[in-house]
Amino acid sequence: MKFVRWFLGCIILFFNFVFTPRSKKRDPQEQTKLDLQTSQFKLYQFKSCPFCVKVRRAIKREGLKVETRDAKNNQQYRQELLEQGGKIKVPCLRIEKDGQVQWLYESNDIIAYLNKVAA
Repeated sequence: MKFVRWFLGCIILFFNFVFTPRSKKRDPQEQTKLDLQTSQFKLYQFKSCPFCVKVRRAIKREGLKVETRDAKNNQQYRQELLEQGGKIKVPCLRIEKDGQVQWLYESNDIIAYLNKVAA
């Protein structure tokens, strides 16, 4: 079973690489403002998780700069996700705004939120 997951993960990453979406082009001032707004976003993810790939593709498509954190291979990030987010489930977007921290799970909810931010 482990081999099957590894193999499917490799296929997902290969197709993600081959069919990488293009980023939206924005006015430099607008992009800088958006980069500042998303600078406090952290995406906790596993590299070959299909739902994480879906979110990363949406981030790329919107031209956002969101830090990604590998919660599978980095124990510190995994522990943060468990202690602060409440569960080890990916993808998870950590949103820090005005000193408040919100943890957003579910790929469709994360994409909808990021699309709203980018609009």
